[in-house]
Amino acid sequence: MSDHPQKRVLFTTQKAFASRLILATLTGRPIRITRIRPSSPTNLGVAPHEISLLRLLEAVTNGSMIEVSMTGTTVDYRPGLITGSTQGLGANRGVIRHEVPAACTRGVSYFLIPLCQLAPFSKSPINVLFSGPGVITSATPAGDLSVDSVRTAILPLFAKFGILKDIELRILRRSNPGSRGKGGAGEVQLVFGHQVRLPKTLHLLNPGRIKRIRGVAYCTGVPASNNARMIEAARGILNPIGVDIYVFSDVSSAPYIPSNDKANPTGKTKTGIGFGLSLVAESSTGCLYSADVASPPSGGAPPEDIGQQCAHQLLESVAAGGAVSIAAVPTILTLMSMSSEDVGRVQLGKNVLSADLIIDLARDLKALGLSSWGFRETSSGEENDIVVSVVGKGVGNVGRKIA
Repeated sequence: MSDHPQKRVLFTTQKAFASRLILATLTGRPIRITRIRPSSPTNLGVAPHEISLLRLLEAVTNGSMIEVSMTGTTVDYRPGLITGSTQGLGANRGVIRHEVPAACTRGVSYFLIPLCQLAPFSKSPINVLFSGPGVITSATPAGDLSVDSVRTAILPLFAKFGILKDIELRILRRSNPGSRGKGGAGEVQLVFGHQVRLPKTLHLLNPGRIKRIRGVAYCTGVPASNNARMIEAARGILNPIGVDIYVFSDVSSAPYIPSNDKANPTGKTKTGIGFGLSLVAESSTGCLYSADVASPPSGGAPPEDIGQQCAHQLLESVAAGGAVSIAAVPTILTLMSMSSEDVGRVQLGKNVLSADLIIDLARDLKALGLSSWGFRETSSGEENDIVVSVVGKGVGNVGRKIA
């Protein structure tokens, strides 16, 4: 290792905040993010969910240095070694308990997906329990996936990289966004016990044809009939396709949080009330396409509208083309960049590839020293698809290499 410290990579604005932190941790490059909401009159600087993510990264790494400016508009991050849930380094009996603050407006998938990207490169297994008044397990208006979609549409893709053992995502207590979209008081546990030196090179070039649709309709603190109404509305749109469809119904009671009422200091109030639907379509070649819709925090949306909206969203995801749904593309491309020094290929829809999220990811990967992407037309002649080639850097799991 060189005696000279690495030069910081500079980024601006809070855009792709989580992705940049994860890429910096995987590559070991220090970064500085400036101009984080510099002109906001009410939410200046880093938001509660971003502070919570920084604390989570500090818990699963050893030696990380995080500095936030007085105004919160600048963050310096120097990553350490990804140690996972190692006893004595933030874990208690092999479990890291991460509490999400009540002011959090993002779903717990905002933390889960970055953590899953780090987990294969950890020195030891990762076991994190998310709790606290800010845990939202459903989809959110900010665009976060529900925990069900992470479990059924994101985690199975790791098997394509040879990462498939001892991976479990448990929903211990469900919740929807609470008042004004903040908090939910749910509880989720992620166990990721399969660590590798290098992910396998991916070649995913055949989207196949849709053969089955699976889903979960969930409701928290509302009548179970809402699930039946969502499922019936979704089936009304999807049944004509003629594929195997099964949607599971999950009904749970609403969680309680302290009411903070001075007249009744020991009182509690319900939160996280609502319902939602998660759908995943699987093709004949194992490709997955997901859709996720939940009732808005303000209420007023009938279950039929949620079911129809989710079904249409699923059809749009399939129609976008490619072998990967847009929700999973950042995870796929990040793992391909970290894999062995070989050329991996994946077929994506042109509309998916042109999304701002994916373009920003390409720029960030290049800024942190990873490979640029190559493009070519598909051999099948699919006009709306394009093949993306990614050369792995072979950075891999530094912790396992040292061990």
